[in-house]
Amino acid sequence: MRRILQTQGCEVIHLGHDRSVDAVVTAAVQEDVHGVAISSYQGGHVEYFGYLVDLLAERGAGDVKVFGGGGGVIAPDEIATLKDKGVLIFSPDDGQRLGLAGMISSVVEAARRDLTHDVPTLEELRSGTDHALARAISAIEAGVAPWIGGLHGTAPVLGITGTGGSGKSSLTDELIRRLRTDQQDKLRIAVIAVDPTRRRGGGALLGDRIRMNALQPGRTFFRSLATRGAGGQVPEYLPDVINACRTAGYDLIIVETPGIGQGDTGIVDLADVSLYVMTPEFGAASQLEKIDMLDFADVVAINKFERRGAQDAYRDVCKQVMRNREAFGGPWCEMPVFGTSAAQFNDDGVTALYQHLRGLLGLAEGVLPAVEVRTSSQSASVVPAERVRYLAEIASCVRGYRAETTTIADGARKAQHLRTALEEVRIEALEHLAADAEQRIPQDVRTQLAEWPQTVAAYNRPEYTTDIRGRVHTTQLRKTTLSGSEIPRVALPRTQDHGELVRFLREENLPGVFPFTAGVFRFKRDAESPARMFAGEGDARRTNRRFHLLAQGQPATRLSTAFDSVTLYGRDPDLRPDIYGKVGTSGVSIATLDDMRELYAGFDLCDPTTSVSMTINGPAPAILAMFLNAAIEQQLHAHPDENAEHVRETVLKTVRGTVQADILKEDQGQNTCIFSTEFSLRAMADVQEWFIENGVRNFYSVSISGYHIAEAGANPISQLAFTLANGFTYVESYLARGMSIDDFAPNLSFFFSNGMDAEYTVLGRVARRIWAVAMRERYGANERSQKLKYHVQTSGRSLHAQEMNFNDIRTTLQALCALYDNANSLHTNAYDEAVTTPTEQSVRRALAIQLIIDAEWGLSMNENPLQGSYVVTELTDLVEEAVLAEFERISERGGVLGAMETGYQRGRIQDESMLYEQRKHDGSLPLIGVNTFLAGHDDEDRKPPALIRATEAEKQSQLDRLHAFHEKHRHEAPAALAELKRAAAEGGNVFDALMQAVRCCSLGQITEAFFEVGGQYRRNV
Repeated sequence: MRRILQTQGCEVIHLGHDRSVDAVVTAAVQEDVHGVAISSYQGGHVEYFGYLVDLLAERGAGDVKVFGGGGGVIAPDEIATLKDKGVLIFSPDDGQRLGLAGMISSVVEAARRDLTHDVPTLEELRSGTDHALARAISAIEAGVAPWIGGLHGTAPVLGITGTGGSGKSSLTDELIRRLRTDQQDKLRIAVIAVDPTRRRGGGALLGDRIRMNALQPGRTFFRSLATRGAGGQVPEYLPDVINACRTAGYDLIIVETPGIGQGDTGIVDLADVSLYVMTPEFGAASQLEKIDMLDFADVVAINKFERRGAQDAYRDVCKQVMRNREAFGGPWCEMPVFGTSAAQFNDDGVTALYQHLRGLLGLAEGVLPAVEVRTSSQSASVVPAERVRYLAEIASCVRGYRAETTTIADGARKAQHLRTALEEVRIEALEHLAADAEQRIPQDVRTQLAEWPQTVAAYNRPEYTTDIRGRVHTTQLRKTTLSGSEIPRVALPRTQDHGELVRFLREENLPGVFPFTAGVFRFKRDAESPARMFAGEGDARRTNRRFHLLAQGQPATRLSTAFDSVTLYGRDPDLRPDIYGKVGTSGVSIATLDDMRELYAGFDLCDPTTSVSMTINGPAPAILAMFLNAAIEQQLHAHPDENAEHVRETVLKTVRGTVQADILKEDQGQNTCIFSTEFSLRAMADVQEWFIENGVRNFYSVSISGYHIAEAGANPISQLAFTLANGFTYVESYLARGMSIDDFAPNLSFFFSNGMDAEYTVLGRVARRIWAVAMRERYGANERSQKLKYHVQTSGRSLHAQEMNFNDIRTTLQALCALYDNANSLHTNAYDEAVTTPTEQSVRRALAIQLIIDAEWGLSMNENPLQGSYVVTELTDLVEEAVLAEFERISERGGVLGAMETGYQRGRIQDESMLYEQRKHDGSLPLIGVNTFLAGHDDEDRKPPALIRATEAEKQSQLDRLHAFHEKHRHEAPAALAELKRAAAEGGNVFDALMQAVRCCSLGQITEAFFEVGGQYRRNV
């Protein structure tokens, strides 16, 4: 949508996700926008949009048009209610009728108005209000400001320029944060960020505001400008904009200009102090001679100093600056060149740069302690620089294994043929050839071939007996149909050809045997469906009741928990309308340990048949700490006479479940990041280290998720490739922390979406094979670590608001696909989730889908139905190679983290989402009931179902419980939060501190504490 807006001539300020109404209104006022467009998919939209309209009016911007959309989540009566408030909401029918481009055109037309009809007076500008300054800048841009000659002021200007992609915006934000801290918010700071206008279409992406975390209404003013055809890199009216900020009473003006390469000197004449930002990757040292700004800049920052070669780059730049200035009398290291890592919270290189700039700008010394370094001393990559090509290595490893398989298979076939010939004619030379051919076959393969007849015999018996952790398990190998046919639990290939058999053993093998293509366990458990019981709505009590309903009569309790967006973003419930409306909607509200106890009350969390999955990411460590505390307390209460430490140890060794906690996919697809990526990854590693130290073996510390990547729009190949790449990134980062592969790999799990595309048929097979081969051949991991275990949820994206009853048909096919591929657990979406939290009736129907497949579908008697299919084998190889090719593309961009920095994954997902939407709209991708086989408008199925929302009583109950918790622990919480911040700041294990902190601190308190010591997530376009 942003791109279409730009092509239609709009200048777009993209704010990203998780924005409060106050932040949106502040941006709208300061940027003096025509309109605001917001997507809302997680409930609370009536309160949010209503509050937005009211606050815009309160701040003098009531003429700003407000637009919104939320798929089918925003009901027709709510659309009508919001229309009365002046908000235009687009429904799914609007999207189908108009298409994306048509919707954007209507937005542009509706928002069009003259921003210069009420130019503020000079006195109004001098008042310093955001609205007056913003409208004054608009008048200057339009060339209609009558008081240009009356603008005056002496506030210094810091000009920041540099190459594109050097991290200027991030560095600017970090400098603002230090300015505010050091000067104790005594200065008013105005920031002017200039971005280039697109020559075709005249639109622009004003993409700097999204990167800012340090802005504070009343102390900072931020305005984005487009060059609008300016011949240089800055618009001609920029000096007047600077003077307008001075006239409005700002004490410091920061101007950031677009990076356009080696000629960035346009800012020099406008700035009192100029800063040039670059990265270590500038090519040969001779290239530095071509950079004009090294002649003119007062200060140079080499940002992204954590990258390889940064120290050499620092030396070369310092020497070039020394030559340019002819400053040969002193050491090169005293040149005004600084090495910074703006992506790292509290980077001392950035602090050194700030303190140098402070002196040049004539600002008073503040409260920040002086630093002695001139380059980042703490910068360390999550994945070491020497390991940055890990994905290319894995691709080469898997391809090498495949090529070796072909060679061995050919050799085995040749050896078998020679032996067959020897049975017919005894020739000594032939004997030598046969013996030589057999010796060329690796010993492990020869052993497998020799044992294959015994394997066949074992699977042809009525029962199969195994010893698992000292317990004997007997499995029935035949099931009888009503017709009397005996169906094998596992069907074996009938081939006698050793070449084909070798290929089967190395590329497929039986379920439970390397490379685990057909599954990681030999057999499924009897009388246990892999069904997950997914719930989350209202307060903890309500969701607890839903869990008990879903688990009733089931042999195993597999609870899967959805949290509301307030919890997902680490906040506490609040009366503020943009928070209050979301409390308990589209998920359960959990803010305290008391809530967590209530959520799982009545379930034995340490029963071997009970497992709990929690779909949460940003604040996952805190939520996990609450859960483990609840489990420990439950068992202490059940066993009051036992030693408390022994009970605790037993709980940690037996509790089963998963916490999603996958921060990489959040950055790429789902957007519930709240802390800096570096801090989030560190916290994840702290959780895993704590698991190792405390013997937590049955709980997955992360569920590496492709589901949300697919929901964001990725096709199945991208979903699989990005997810596996993320998984291997966690492996590399944990290894870099000093953990052993076999200590942490078994605690990793995966989570995929199953849609309607052909590739979903083999998604699990390909994932298991790549993971197993890489873990054994590249990382030397043991068998337990080689087993990739994954959960499947049917596609939410394939649930359509039109003809919703048809959604169950799609879900059934997707569930069948997952069960045929031996997914370890499965959640089937309810048909009405296209528009609302599912009802009890729709959830029952969804669960019945997989129960019917498991209990009634005849072929479910067999557990490897995909093996032996020509098309499945072909698809498996095609998808595997496509994934490996994607690994190489990501590797070329510096691995997963390097690719994230350039927005590679996010861009790919957006492109694939756009293709889907285009083909859905033009009908080339047929969707039954959506763009073909359409029903009449009076059809019963088109009537919206009753919408499930948190009740006012539930919301108020959460606020009351939170207040009671805060009151109860008001004396303990400050010390616990201080200890939490100390652990984070001094390199301690934050999860260990969290296990204590959650006993007296709420989720919102913990989040705010981590913001102070770990930094907020920096949003991306």
